[in-house]
Amino acid sequence: MKKYTNEHEWAELDGDIATVGLSEYAIKELGDITFVELPEIGQSANKDESIAFIESVKAASDIYAPLSGEVVEINEELETAPESLNEDASATWILKIKVSDAGEFDTLLDEAAYNTFIASL
Repeated sequence: MKKYTNEHEWAELDGDIATVGLSEYAIKELGDITFVELPEIGQSANKDESIAFIESVKAASDIYAPLSGEVVEINEELETAPESLNEDASATWILKIKVSDAGEFDTLLDEAAYNTFIASL
């Protein structure tokens, strides 16, 4: 199950590995993605702190870690094809984190709560 942050990241937890991406809403607001700066494998991730960076034709923005832990994998395809996020944001992951506190996942928004949140923006 995907859960979301107020900063428009999504996370799916499988055991102690969280796959992280950006919501369709975030991608729509950013416009055509032109660049993604990915973290280093082994880098610490702290919940709600910047972990990566994204640029589009309209804006530049930090990507925040939805959960704490260690970056164990990055989607290297985004370095040469960042526009793939525009094609299918919900299926295009950015990084994977080995989570240090799985309980943090419970603090994220489920899809209904996230949809209510973005409707209020």
